[in-house]
Amino acid sequence: MLRGALAAAVTPLRDAGEALDEDAVAPYVDFLAAGGLDGLLALGTTGEGFLLPVEQRLRATQLFVEAAKGRLLVAVHCGAQSTWETVELAAHAADIGADGVAVMAPPYFPLDEKELLAHLAAAARACAPTRFYVYEFAVRSGYPVPVSVLERLRETAPNFRGLKVSDAPWERFAPYLIEGLDVFVGPEALIPQGFARGAAGAVSALASVFPELIVAALRDPEAADLGPARAAMERFPFQAAAKLVLARRGVPIGPDVRRPLRTLTNEEREELEAWLESSSPAPVQ
Repeated sequence: MLRGALAAAVTPLRDAGEALDEDAVAPYVDFLAAGGLDGLLALGTTGEGFLLPVEQRLRATQLFVEAAKGRLLVAVHCGAQSTWETVELAAHAADIGADGVAVMAPPYFPLDEKELLAHLAAAARACAPTRFYVYEFAVRSGYPVPVSVLERLRETAPNFRGLKVSDAPWERFAPYLIEGLDVFVGPEALIPQGFARGAAGAVSALASVFPELIVAALRDPEAADLGPARAAMERFPFQAAAKLVLARRGVPIGPDVRRPLRTLTNEEREELEAWLESSSPAPVQ
């Protein structure tokens, strides 16, 4: 079962973000495992999943699952704009041995409850019996998944096990703490409240670069102070900043991101590097 501290993993890219950097995936997974994490979520928001073509997402999924080698649990975000692509991605992730499949509501078109239920149910069926999770992130999808849809999904999809919830503040997060469903906390600031209310784990973007900080935060949520690291990273385009930090921490990963995302400017790189020199942990080997 998915539990504990998971990284919202970045996706290594090359050629100005147009191609996967396949050679960087295994060293990156080694870094995450050395940081003490329980698992990772591939190809989510931090992983630029919606920007990558299906063929690259299929290949990246395979690379992450193979690199984990049973050391880390691997969930894969398979949400896409169309139901057909979502089903294809979900079925493939299950076929190659992913431990879980997560799907975000498709962006742009505000689906009604009937449409959204049909979309999520199709994805769950495609990956069954692999555990299925709804990835709730209203800011990114453009609308929240209604709790009523989740209740109906439980009736039609036996492999629907829980949610990753990235909504904030707490008032938007709390309604998704539904009895009998495993909930993973996305916003690091909500980890203490989420775990006090029985959350199963956290899927953290910050864990993609500072895994040991999230592991420590889950051991003692009340003592965790993740604000400074998160504030430092959020001053910059996050995916590009994460890849620079990883490179400085010893992971052989380039700066490339998928357009329209951009790499850091010279001034941003210098500012982030200065912060790293003064504040960041040592490389994880």
